Amino acid sequence: MITAVQNETSELKADYNLGYVWLISVVAAMGGLLFGWDWVVIGGAKPFFQRYFELTTEAQIGWANSCALIGCLIGALAAGGLSDKFGRKKLLIAAALIFTVTSLGNALANNFDVFIAWRIFGGVAIGLASSLSPMYIAEIAPAQIRGKLVAINQLTVVVGILLAQYINW
Repeated sequence: MITAVQNETSELKADYNLGYVWLISVVAAMGGLLFGWDWVVIGGAKPFFQRYFELTTEAQIGWANSCALIGCLIGALAAGGLSDKFGRKKLLIAAALIFTVTSLGNALANNFDVFIAWRIFGGVAIGLASSLSPMYIAEIAPAQIRGKLVAINQLTVVVGILLAQYINW
């Protein structure tokens, strides 16, 4: 929370709780972690969903791996307008819920078409998070540390990719 206070020389000075700003930034950057994780973890799941859904063609396998990008495109394109209308915080919470629901949906999918639908819907969360996390952090960050706090989001994207690669290994 940032408030303006006036000091002895009649200049406005920002007064904020630095720990709180860092905490909010790290929580918001979890969208970056989920973005990196969700994008890469499907590669490690390939042998399992290929066998489970009895996929026989490279086209089916490629579609299963890449279909989330359609949702990513939708989420990224919708993020700006929706966040202007509803606010970035509410939309980040919605993205977190979509990540949760679609993870369960993918895990419980009993046929290939349902799996694909959940992957595409999960891609919407990836697209939302990739746009909204750094925007929200930039909005709440004090100007003098804004770059440092927004960089946390990029770090969490890379950590998400690294964790997914480790799990895939």
